[in-house]
Amino acid sequence: MSSAVLSAMLEAPDLPELIEQAQHALANERKLREKFYKDITPEHKWEFIQGEVIMHSPALNRHLMATKRLFSLMDGHVRVHQLGVVHIEKAMTCFPRNDYEPDIMFFGTAKLGLISPDTLKFPIPDLIVEVLSPSTEQRDRGIKFNDYALHGVEEYWIIDTVEESVELHRLEDAAYPPAPGQKDGLLCSNVIAGFEIPVRAIFDEKVNAETMRQIWAGR
Repeated sequence: MSSAVLSAMLEAPDLPELIEQAQHALANERKLREKFYKDITPEHKWEFIQGEVIMHSPALNRHLMATKRLFSLMDGHVRVHQLGVVHIEKAMTCFPRNDYEPDIMFFGTAKLGLISPDTLKFPIPDLIVEVLSPSTEQRDRGIKFNDYALHGVEEYWIIDTVEESVELHRLEDAAYPPAPGQKDGLLCSNVIAGFEIPVRAIFDEKVNAETMRQIWAGR
């Protein structure tokens, strides 16, 4: 909760009623979340966001290809250097209020102890990548942007496949400062040690293949 919102509540003469209403709303939301956990199936991509169950529609090919290219590079680098684990979609990450299935997520070695072969509810990742689509952009730039920052996701990459650009947001004081979209040059992660790739490797198959060869060669 922001300090401004908290201050406004504390100054409100109906503070007890506001707290009671909030507690009632959260109790109902917790019941919906428990039902969500019982109802979800592996066939679809589901998320639970502020009391609402979101089922995602199929993605465009450019979305799938950008996700696949970046995942292959990130996963290869992490595996070669034994830095943790990278997952693609379908891994449900559990935040205090919401459950998300990001397009790509990285968990460093410190969080590997929280993940087992039978894990269904994953901890909060150290790095998250979301690939924009018309149906998800508002959430990717809205509730997810704020929730990821508030709960310690150290890097948040936003990929725009139409503009062929990447925004690399780095956490500062529980917030992500503005980051320009990069269309060329290098992307350098502070979270995944040594991970540095050309922006074009996400959008261009030949550049991707050459970058992959360098990763597996242990450059």
